[in-house]
Amino acid sequence: MGKFWSMIIIFILAGIGVGAIYLMTVDIAPPREHVEKTLSDDRFPQ
Repeated sequence: MGKFWSMIIIFILAGIGVGAIYLMTVDIAPPREHVEKTLSDDRFPQ
């Protein structure tokens, strides 16, 4: 049973490592649209 859990832990750590490497190397473009919201004065205390 110990071999089973050690393999599960190795697979989880390998998945985390592969995911981290993917996020470090992929070129994700930031959103390009400008967001502007108007807040009413009622939301802020005087």
